[in-house]
Amino acid sequence: MNNRPTWQERPTLFGLTLKGFTLTVIVLVMIYPIYVVILTSLSTASAVTAAGGLVTLPTDLSLDAYRELFGGGVVTRAVLVSTGVTVVGTAVSLGLTILAAYGLSRTNSLFHRPLLFLFLLTFLFTPGMIPAYLMVRELGLIDSYWSLILPSAISAFNLVVMRAFFMNIPGEVIDSARIDGAGDFRILGRIVLPMSKGVTAVIGLFYAVGYWNAFFNAVLYINDNSKWPLQLILRQYVQQGMDLVPNTRTYDSAAGALPPNLAIKMAIIVVALVPVLIIYPFVQKHFTKGVIIGAVKG
Repeated sequence: MNNRPTWQERPTLFGLTLKGFTLTVIVLVMIYPIYVVILTSLSTASAVTAAGGLVTLPTDLSLDAYRELFGGGVVTRAVLVSTGVTVVGTAVSLGLTILAAYGLSRTNSLFHRPLLFLFLLTFLFTPGMIPAYLMVRELGLIDSYWSLILPSAISAFNLVVMRAFFMNIPGEVIDSARIDGAGDFRILGRIVLPMSKGVTAVIGLFYAVGYWNAFFNAVLYINDNSKWPLQLILRQYVQQGMDLVPNTRTYDSAAGALPPNLAIKMAIIVVALVPVLIIYPFVQKHFTKGVIIGAVKG
């Protein structure tokens, strides 16, 4: 008699087939919209017109939409803004989170409990949009790139996850370093961070994706459209249906018609999506080791 639990039984052929079919359907449902967006961004005006909108079958492919985007126009500038904000913002947020998490992970640190309580309080209460705007305005950050970084510099969730991971580091290792005369910054840089590469990579990815996809702070604090990040351009020209002005200075009109507006919009979506798709596979292996261990054992 087999007394093993159901979840420990060997899968049947029908079960394996059903799982494979289900996973295949889920993958196709997720990939198909991306395929349509990419194909439409690579289509000419005649292909878009023949399809009546989004293109599902490749007929006449062209890179004119991408040439238009990266010909020095508004999208090129927005990509540079988003890249700069993402790089600087991730560095600032990750640095502040590491310092705060390490300090709060030492139970004998100064004002440990009050500071931890203040961070945890942000899970329940937020300042609200109007007080946040007034604070940014009083600091003189309106129309400044820092207004896209400083208001969301530290995430309480990321801080709690990293603190929990730091608390799992054996205290004997840190105590031995102190006996050898190492200070807190040396311990953090030489011992704690090398042992926390997984959680650091994951938290860094969270911050990078957050900065790359953020647009609401730009809506509130950026009035100069020359400083708009890519996601705000995406919102204005794709979601709200505004037309892009062709960059005729960089496109040879004698070679053919200008790329269709729909293809340009889909190309913006691809440009906004590709960096995350490129970075994620390199950090994926750290998710279980970095986040799950820190969250469960903490």
